[in-house]
Amino acid sequence: MQTQISRRQFIRLSALGSGGLLLAACGVSTPPPTPTAVPPTAVPPTKAAAAAAQEEKVLISDVLDYQLTSSEWPGDFGSVTFQLHEGQYNGAPIYFIRTDAGDADFAAENGLVFVPLLNAGRDVAAPLYMFSDGRAPVFSRTPAEETYTSLFQIKNVTVSDDSADLSTAAAIEQAAADGQASLEDGSFVNYPVVKWAGGELAEDTERETYLGTGQLLGPVDTDKMAVTFKLHQCFPGSRYIITDTSIAAMAPMMSIPASPPNAALMDTGATDEIWVFANGLVGSGVMGFQPAIFDNQAGQPAWSPFWNHFTVKWTDESKAKALRNSTEIRDLISSGDLELFNGVPDSHPTGFVVNCPVPVLAPNTFTG
Repeated sequence: MQTQISRRQFIRLSALGSGGLLLAACGVSTPPPTPTAVPPTAVPPTKAAAAAAQEEKVLISDVLDYQLTSSEWPGDFGSVTFQLHEGQYNGAPIYFIRTDAGDADFAAENGLVFVPLLNAGRDVAAPLYMFSDGRAPVFSRTPAEETYTSLFQIKNVTVSDDSADLSTAAAIEQAAADGQASLEDGSFVNYPVVKWAGGELAEDTERETYLGTGQLLGPVDTDKMAVTFKLHQCFPGSRYIITDTSIAAMAPMMSIPASPPNAALMDTGATDEIWVFANGLVGSGVMGFQPAIFDNQAGQPAWSPFWNHFTVKWTDESKAKALRNSTEIRDLISSGDLELFNGVPDSHPTGFVVNCPVPVLAPNTFTG
């Protein structure tokens, strides 16, 4: 029988490194293998601190509305509403948002964040079939499958035989093989699926904490073609959303889909590093402490929405102070003031990936 643990237990066990989180989540004797992000004692070389945002800036043209904070709920997070897009999967409707692209021209034309690192995910990306005649795009994966990834490579379909069956990914590939259509490789894109046959991203009905009961602030609205996410703060100067994670054991407790193939992005170089805090100053971070820190800011060439997730813990919590950039993090790891864990303390030394697009840049408000 599968053992259930609460979100509060998840946060506590992650922060304390109790050694029981993955076992409790999976109900098995060993956790599923995922690539190790960094050897236990490795500390990446110090980089220049990323510059924080000086003013609010929307990075994605599909953002319909946003607020950095709200008095409508007790939780320390804002909201962002995205334009919803419809596709098809095996003949059924599927709904997704668009956030990032690996091709500069495609990103500019579609109002997406240009992320060169997405091109390093070639071996992970799933095909996404796009048409120029107004047909809905056809997806090859959904969150209902263990092979789901939110990283896709666009395949531009040119139809030469109108009688061809183009309703599914397999049918399109067969049509191409039979000469009824041709396929041209397009951009790598981050297009998280938010609603599919039999499921959708969960709504937070409590609106009190970072995880709560979901990352949406309302059901996916297919009438208005809009979806509203919690909007979280992190350094430097970023506001982000959460859509999926590569570590399937933790996905249910995070109320987001699992995307196991994305774990391989750590090895291909398609991720950027982020550090969350397991203790220290109380704040809006996932574990209840200060907001997390990106290595780079969204829009910079070395940034990626696919987090290579690390946790840091003050060795002497009485010395905790507000940190704002990766240079400070690395210096304090080197000095021994911060202890570094791949993933979370319980998963260390095995890391994992979380997909966290950044739709808005804004000055940080956390001061400690």
